[in-house]
Amino acid sequence: MKRRDFVSFLGKASLGMIVAPAFLSSCGNSTTPILSKVLSIEELKRLKAFPLENLLPSDKDDLLLTKGLDYHTVIKWNEKISDSDTFGFNNDFTCFIPLDKNNPKDGLLWVNHEYINRLYVSDFNYRDFENPKEHLTRAQVDKEMYNVGGSIVRIKEENGVWKVVQNDPNNRRITAKTPIQFNWDTPIKGKTEAIGTLANCSGGITPWNTFLTCEENYDSFYGETYYDEDNNSKKIPSHYYNWEDFYDHPTEHYGWVVEVNPKDGSAQKHIALGRFAHECCTLYELEDKRVVAYTGDDKNNEHLYKFVGSKPGSLKEGTLYVADTVNGAWLALDWGNQPKLQQRFKNQTEVLIRAREAAKILGATPLNRPEDIEIDPISGNIFISLTNNKPKHDFHGSILKIEETAGKFNALTFKVSTYKAGGKENGFSCPDNLAFDMAGNLWMTSDMSGNAMNREDKPYMPYKNNSLFVIPRYGKDKGKVIRVASAPKDAELTGPWFSPDGNTLFLSVQHPGEQTVDVNNPTSTWPFDGDNIPKPAVVAITGDLIEKMNHLNKIEVLHD
Repeated sequence: MKRRDFVSFLGKASLGMIVAPAFLSSCGNSTTPILSKVLSIEELKRLKAFPLENLLPSDKDDLLLTKGLDYHTVIKWNEKISDSDTFGFNNDFTCFIPLDKNNPKDGLLWVNHEYINRLYVSDFNYRDFENPKEHLTRAQVDKEMYNVGGSIVRIKEENGVWKVVQNDPNNRRITAKTPIQFNWDTPIKGKTEAIGTLANCSGGITPWNTFLTCEENYDSFYGETYYDEDNNSKKIPSHYYNWEDFYDHPTEHYGWVVEVNPKDGSAQKHIALGRFAHECCTLYELEDKRVVAYTGDDKNNEHLYKFVGSKPGSLKEGTLYVADTVNGAWLALDWGNQPKLQQRFKNQTEVLIRAREAAKILGATPLNRPEDIEIDPISGNIFISLTNNKPKHDFHGSILKIEETAGKFNALTFKVSTYKAGGKENGFSCPDNLAFDMAGNLWMTSDMSGNAMNREDKPYMPYKNNSLFVIPRYGKDKGKVIRVASAPKDAELTGPWFSPDGNTLFLSVQHPGEQTVDVNNPTSTWPFDGDNIPKPAVVAITGDLIEKMNHLNKIEVLHD
């Protein structure tokens, strides 16, 4: 939607009631907007006068919020979601779909569980052993497998507090042991289904209201297969969890985008979107109902991809492209029409399994860890967070902006520029997850490594703990990067997602206390529930500031 059309739309709405335009709900945005609440003149005046204050960097072990924000915990690790299931570990991406499109206060929350900390999940400390692998047991691995994947929980907001509806029929777990079909006609390593999903980082939502969860650092669990110049394969074992010592699951079964149906928990892995360390998958639905999907490979010197569907509503039929940002071109990873790919690979399936190799053969541009991707609801531009690339001395990362030619998401050419660079000038480092609110303000989390934060010998000392930022679209703070939340010790804030009325920001607090080496002396005890154990959790952030950014700014644009 062009800005003038957005303003025209707002001009047709009353000042008290705002309805999100269709563009805002075309996937690609971190909310599922519906009718916003009616604001009285008194409420408008109160929000108008409410200041936006920049929170100072902090190394305190607490979730700190700027003025006008409050939070409460929705759910944390190991809490029951039913009589048979508990919430998984290291929650990341969150996504909320209302059960009734007219009720923003009751719906299904999907939450990714990316990886585990063995100290807490399986009671295994590798530091206790000279040869840790020899002491790891199948029972411990089974606990770890249960604690990754994702959770679906029904949540309701009552009297301003979001709570899990216990034992709701929709509450369920998807784990590393859940059978998941491949959405492809050719078997993958001789199988038509994978056992489980893992390394679930960020994700997305489809136009048909299903969840997308993305498998990122899959090689940490079952290793990876590499190929030499003569195309001979070599299996490299996993470097963290060594699950392959207990379960013979091909590594090629992981590294995909997974779609989960919230109604019954059924899932499928989308082979056509390629295999690599998917950070996210952001969709946009074209007028003819074909789908465009943007996804990045979160690793140094890897690439940005785009899938353009050839049939309505399909994530199977279509073409996968990779970005050449130097020349502003999308390059087709199409075995049938690329002689260079035919020389290296046997067929299209092999191209998709080895997408990284194929991208490099075609001359794709290496990027600095492309992570989250969001579509600007006003301009239609695509924003990509490039977290960092330390070997290239890019310690603070940036946000990349892509303008598709003529504003068409299925275009094969584009313009590229840097929207915001990390570093002292803008006051942030290592951008990760992005989210646009209902007014078009950009929210951003940071991803500085726990072993590098708050250390005098590292370049991250001035930024202290990881944080949540907002970049206002309008008003006196337009374009500024403003810190509005600071994470607990060692933690990372992830998965920002707005409730349909824009009055709540769901946010994950991931891996607090991650640098702990002794369970009796943790580096963090957040969320302070009395047992002295740091626990990942999902929180709901509310308050005047959330309402101001989502509601008032939509009115201010009329006078901008």
